Formats: sequence, C-alpha cells, structure tokens
Amino acid sequence: MSDRGRPARFAQPEHTVIVGAGVAGGTAALTLRSEGYQGRITLIGAEPHGPYRRPPLSKEVLRGTVKSERIRLKPDAYWGEHGIELRTGTSVTSLDTDTATIALAGGETLGYRTLILATGSNPRELREAVGVPGVHYLRSLHSATALAAALADHGAVTVIGGGLVGLEIAASARALGCPVSVLEAADRPMSRVLPAWLADPLSALHWSRGVEIHTGVAVQRIERHPRRGDYTVSASDGRAWNAATVVAAVGTVPETALASAAGLLVADGIVVDEYGRTSASGVFAAGDAANLPDTLHGGRHRGEHWNEAMEQGAAVAKTIAGTLTPYPRLPWSWSDQHGVTIQVCGRPDLGTEYEVHGDPGACDASVVFRRRDRVVGVAAMNRPAEFRALRQLALAAQR
Repeated sequence: MSDRGRPARFAQPEHTVIVGAGVAGGTAALTLRSEGYQGRITLIGAEPHGPYRRPPLSKEVLRGTVKSERIRLKPDAYWGEHGIELRTGTSVTSLDTDTATIALAGGETLGYRTLILATGSNPRELREAVGVPGVHYLRSLHSATALAAALADHGAVTVIGGGLVGLEIAASARALGCPVSVLEAADRPMSRVLPAWLADPLSALHWSRGVEIHTGVAVQRIERHPRRGDYTVSASDGRAWNAATVVAAVGTVPETALASAAGLLVADGIVVDEYGRTSASGVFAAGDAANLPDTLHGGRHRGEHWNEAMEQGAAVAKTIAGTLTPYPRLPWSWSDQHGVTIQVCGRPDLGTEYEVHGDPGACDASVVFRRRDRVVGVAAMNRPAEFRALRQLALAAQR
C-alpha cells in the first residue's frame, strides 16, 4: 500500500482531476497551483455554481444579509486565470481505476494521473419525513435559498435536530421573527460537541431569545395538512408541534457511491491513510467523504466541518505537488448562535479534567480539556482571540 500516492504506472499526462467543487476540492485546486504544480487541473462540481463557502448558508444566507456572490471562494474568472478548468453542473457517473479514467454524464471520458475525490456528504434523510412533501434539508445554496423563502413568511418553524446546524438554523429563523421549536432526541443539544455544563448555557441562551428546545424527543410522525399547507410533528410520548415550516437537521451521510462502485475501500466514508491516499493507486479523498485514521487516539473518524475539509484539501494537494503532508490531526469547528461564537478544537469528549476561564453560564469562557495531564481539546465561547492561542496549545501538545 506504500505506493498509493505514486501512480507512475499509468500512461497518463500530468493531470489532476478533482471530483467535487466544495471547499475541499476548491482548496485542493488552489493549493496545487500555489505549490508550483505545473500539470493540468480539472475541478468538477455538480452544482451550477463555482466553489462557495457553506458556513453562511445557515446564518447570513437564511437571514438575507449576504448575496450569493459574496460567499464564493473566488470570482468565477479567477479559476481560468490560474489554469484551473472549472466544470460546473457536471456529474461524474463512473470511475475506472484500472484505466485511470472517469466518465461524465454527457458521455465524455477524462483520464487522470491523480484523482481527488472530494464528493462531500448529503443530509441524512429523516425516516419520518420520507414521502412528506416540503420538509427542508440544508446543504446547498439552492436548499438554503428555498428555506430562506419559507422563513420569509414568518410562520412557526420546527427544527428536528439540535446539533450545530440545527441550532444555527433555529437562531436565524428566530432572528427573522419566526416562532421556533427545536426537537432533539438526546438529553441535551450539541451532545456530540460539548459537555452538558457547556451545552446548558447555550440552551438557556436560545430560550432567552424565544427558541423552545425540547429534548428526549423521538419523532414518530410528520403530517402535512394539504388544505392549510402546514405540518404537525408528533413524538412517541404524545407531544406534538404545529409548524408552517419543518427542517430536518439530523447529520450527514458521506457521498461514496462513485468510490464504492469503483471498488475502493469504503466504511462510513472513503477509507484513506493519514495522507489522504485511498486503496487505489493515484486516488485520494478529502473532506466530508473521507474517513481517516485518528493517529492520536486510535480508531478512525470522518469530519463534517468546514475547517477540516479546507485543511484536508490543502494537505492532499501538497502531497500531490511533492511534499508529503499528513492531514491535520485535530478537528476544529465553530458556530454562531444569537451573536455568540462557539469554537471547539480537538476531542473535548476525551477530557477527564478541565480548566475554565471566564463564566460559561454567561457564554463568555474558554476551557482546556486534559487527559492524564495532556491537552486533548479546547473550547471557547465569545473569546476568539483566546481560542486562537488555545488552539496552538492543543496543537503543540500533539507533537
């Protein structure tokens, strides 16, 4: 497996094809050029837009405070000016690793010397929403625009899922004047990201702004009333919520169909090593679709955050350009909710002791999480400058 990053056996010209024009793919293309890569670069995206920043979708785009062109990674002309062939609105239908070629929906075939699969992820479908028309999911600019139009009516909103995205949607909807209820299956929101004593102040913040958060909710049924056009969401314990708009935010599923059909190793994402190399020679994966080893704590993990995807795209590009670069070993993410910025780096869930500065109850604090005297994670609320220093502390602890 040690030769996976050296596809010299293929009789192909120096050509890197990137499937997926999200932040991982777009960053990979830009980094290849900045690292002096002289070969041809083709960046392929299924959406009709060039690469854009997704974090604003649940915030500024929903609130209507930013125009779509302002969230582009680069102006459309930039890609061609830097020798990057950007193909939007283009789907890749198959991958043949034996011949090092991909097939496009229009019948065209492209050969590659190196291939980066940055296919991203899709919203996890809520079983109870299957067959119910009009339930919203948030992933793309198109879906964000559709949800923004629904919120503009200021009707009641029910958000199913109390993770980062669900709470950001709730905060945005409330800022627009919508009555909002969040339904979370766990005993607290953001349970995968923060311990209870940090998540509870955020719940209190939402309640103080008029967002109702209901925990321990097992959604049993979503019913749309055709005459009225609204919905009733029912829980197994008899509770029910009426809403004009229903949003499902229950996680994501990696887009692995292309890799799986080509015979690549897939397990909750495209399995890669610490350099992003897949089980096929010359093929890499980065971003939400990649499942990478946790070289610090063991096991494997798949990131779902903007920062991870961006750093992975840069790392794999540097490896292809000639500088073997491992993926960053510490995930990090951030969220804005009701004007409070929450930032997390590393694995706070592994911490057995912690050091707190500030007042978590007032959503103004920073925390260092340790395990056996080793920093395993840091978090901050409304302390961005302090978080930058703590993130460097966490990174230094891994060396």
